[in-house]
Amino acid sequence: MSAVTTHVLDAAQGKPAADVAVRLETADGKPLPGGAPSATGRTDADGRCRDLGPDRLDAGDYRLTFDTGEYFDRRGTAAFYPEVSITFRITDPEQHHHVPLLLSPFAYSTYRGS
Repeated sequence: MSAVTTHVLDAAQGKPAADVAVRLETADGKPLPGGAPSATGRTDADGRCRDLGPDRLDAGDYRLTFDTGEYFDRRGTAAFYPEVSITFRITDPEQHHHVPLLLSPFAYSTYRGS
C-alpha cells in the first residue's frame, strides 16, 4: 500500500468523487524516493486512491494536488476552485498517512484520516 492514500467525497452530491486526478509530490520540489518528480493516480468508483506513490516516504513536507476543475467540468457544474492543493507533514515515516478531501463546487475541507 502507498505511504499516502486519499479519499475524495463530493459533499454536494453526498457520494464519492470518482475519477479525480491526484498528484503527490514533495513540497520542496525534490524527487520522491525512487527518483520520480511526482506520483499520479485517479480516484476509483469509491473515491479512493490507494496506489499513489511509494510505500514509504521520508520525513518531510508533501503536497497532494487534486484536479477538481476537470471533475466538475465533466459534470457541467460551475466551480470556484480549479484545483485543490493540500500540503502536509510526515514526521514518522513508518506510519501510513491518509488525507481525505471533502469537496463541493464552492468549498472544501480536509483532515488527517486513519
